[in-house]
Amino acid sequence: MGDRPKGEFSATAQHMSMLQATIGSKRASESWLYSYKRSFNGFVAKLTEEEKTKIASLEGVVSVFPSTKKQVHTTRSWDFMGFPVTAERTKTESDVIVGMLDTGIWPESPSFDDKDFGGPPSKWKGSCQSSSNFTCNNKIIGARYYHSEGTISPPDLPSPRDSEGHGSHTASTAAGGLVYGANLYGLGAGNARGGVPSARIAVYKICWSDGCSDADILAAFDDAIADGVDIISISVGGFFAFDYFDDPIAIGAFHAMKNGVLTSNSAGNSGPDSASIVNFSPWSLSVAASTIDRKFLTSVQLGNNESYVGVSVNTFVPENESYPLVYGGNVPNTAGGYDNTSSRYCEPDSLDPKLVAGTIVLCDGLSDAEPVTVAGAAGTIMHDDYFRDLAFSFPLPASYLGYDDGNKVYDYINGTSKPTATIFKSVEANDTSAPFVVSFSSRGPNPITADILKPDLTAPGVDILAAWSEATTVTGLPEDSRVVPYNIISGTSMSCPHASGAAAYVKSFNPTWSPSAIKSALMTTAAPMSVANNIDAEFAYGSGHIDPLKAKSPGLVYDMGEADYVSFLCGQGYSNKNLSTRHWGQHNLHCLQQRHRLRPQLPSFHTLRLLWRLHQPSFPPDGHQRRLCFLHLQGSCGSTARAQHPSTTKHPLLHIGRGEAVIGLFGCLK
Repeated sequence: MGDRPKGEFSATAQHMSMLQATIGSKRASESWLYSYKRSFNGFVAKLTEEEKTKIASLEGVVSVFPSTKKQVHTTRSWDFMGFPVTAERTKTESDVIVGMLDTGIWPESPSFDDKDFGGPPSKWKGSCQSSSNFTCNNKIIGARYYHSEGTISPPDLPSPRDSEGHGSHTASTAAGGLVYGANLYGLGAGNARGGVPSARIAVYKICWSDGCSDADILAAFDDAIADGVDIISISVGGFFAFDYFDDPIAIGAFHAMKNGVLTSNSAGNSGPDSASIVNFSPWSLSVAASTIDRKFLTSVQLGNNESYVGVSVNTFVPENESYPLVYGGNVPNTAGGYDNTSSRYCEPDSLDPKLVAGTIVLCDGLSDAEPVTVAGAAGTIMHDDYFRDLAFSFPLPASYLGYDDGNKVYDYINGTSKPTATIFKSVEANDTSAPFVVSFSSRGPNPITADILKPDLTAPGVDILAAWSEATTVTGLPEDSRVVPYNIISGTSMSCPHASGAAAYVKSFNPTWSPSAIKSALMTTAAPMSVANNIDAEFAYGSGHIDPLKAKSPGLVYDMGEADYVSFLCGQGYSNKNLSTRHWGQHNLHCLQQRHRLRPQLPSFHTLRLLWRLHQPSFPPDGHQRRLCFLHLQGSCGSTARAQHPSTTKHPLLHIGRGEAVIGLFGCLK
């Protein structure tokens, strides 16, 4: 995916000409979908495997890859980070534009009220793709939607309006205005706000009920960069790692970086498996998810007065004192051909509605509880030991117990003639162990370039209250009737906009800083985390827990630019063809020249891949005994430029030579 050529240029004409010459005029017209022409050069077309091979063989074509579907990945959280509503602000915060690539936005939310806002900044070049049910304002200054595949049908809406809630949640977390008394049926009550309440929001709707198309993701990057956003926030990712040249988010983020825009990515929700991180390009900010000091607990009381405490976000108050209690394995839908091997897990259609109606059902494992709701149950108790460090919402009263407590409930059911239970509304509790990286957060090491530590840092992503779409329900399930303006959900999708908001905050104080300088400031000022609470250590939390206040004045930054990243790619084995002017690099940025320029520099762990020439704030160990030398050129953001001597921490397996341990500074970046 290349640079947009300078001067007069018709991308669409060039792309169509290439298609016509390769597959014929008729097929070219039938297959063409998109041209990327505002910020970089590329196109989308529906091709057969044979046609794909022909296109890929053409001179100047870097890569051809399929457009796959990716998936989407506040009251207390900002305060927990030591970032109060009274934090120092700049008058120019309202000039910062945060681009949100997500499911759209609910413009009527109080979080997006434009009271006291002036007109958009003069640098804004975007537009509002209005429709009969959507208009922008001076807070939401731009909105577009992208749908390259098939037709748009309910529940999706053919506009930038959010019909899922996810995009509204992330946008309000990053840059929502201050809203007093936000809550979810009394839970999480407080003042909701984003990291930069006075900043502007530009919306790029790329995700729909069936996922987020690669083609649409790249189209949104193309527009967002040209529109003039300062930060791009994208809480989206796939399930597998892709090479940098086959990853649309990495490609889009590279072009954003070249144009001075930092991309903040969610790390992924496939943890705690090793190397499960899916967004890991070195030019973007990869964000893991961690807890805050608030959790939601839901008590279950049995007919024998024994009580057990589970986790869930349960907004329901019990209408009766107690309800009949049954075990899913005892009430299979035999008429439908099911037995207890499926009904014990409360799988779809496996429960007998006649035996389940009006009862509380004990289920083995964790599910979305939709099958129990469909069967007419009054509530559900689930039990297992996985993912108990966050709370889920369900369409009916529910509590998720630990495995052992669930077995006690099971024993009570089987040892009592008429077992009963009550599930109470959730309560808030203080979590003194916070912050720690939540189990679902994807881990490193980096699956493509192991020598670059990923994720970069962690931010709150558990039980986050933020704006929601009133076109959907709390759970998004059809059996759920609760329509709310604010909702509590979890994911690296929630941690990413916290980092995006923090990046925008740093940008507001340092408007001339490069994307890598902002990223460096966030990483080097992140708070160290306890290894005791995070067994995966840096592979879970990267540089540590984000601290926006410290990041605005870090003292030192590790700066990098396009040439540095091209050097990195050369060292990874990419060719001049890949990195030609038309595609990734600028004029004269070729691998031979980069290798010659960097030959005096020091090697990486494994080979002369030039990795350590990158001014990364952190590098991971590889498990082998090595003698390493690091050369870092840093920018000083203090009043004077001076040499700095680093401090070291003793470790029996680590020897650090101090004779040449000097960090050279090349001046202030302000």
